[in-house]
Amino acid sequence: MDAPLRQAFGRRLKELRKLRQWTQKDLADKLGIRFSHLNKYEGGVHVPPAEKLVQLAEIFDTTVDFLLTGDRSDDRPLHHKRILERFRALETMKADDQDAVLRLIDAMIIKHRVQGAVAPVGKRAATG
Repeated sequence: MDAPLRQAFGRRLKELRKLRQWTQKDLADKLGIRFSHLNKYEGGVHVPPAEKLVQLAEIFDTTVDFLLTGDRSDDRPLHHKRILERFRALETMKADDQDAVLRLIDAMIIKHRVQGAVAPVGKRAATG
């Protein structure tokens, strides 16, 4: 992989980590790698091996494609079986009931985003 692509990968990785307010040590621990390896990934010096790319995609709920290319395509299939079953059942309901469920889901998503954005001051200051 050439230098500009490695650097772009490193910037995306760092951005995803910072959005979660994790230090490099936090993410390195989640990946089971040394801090120095993660530092080289974020710095665009190296790209992780395939198994670590897959692990990163799972950790950040994204795709390997996004990590490597920046493509934000939302063509990822839904893998959570219980959620998928409920959405299939939801498709059989009346439009008003579907709208009510979707409003509830939207409210929960907003709540989750707000909770993620509001963190104790000490946690925000910890960056790696």
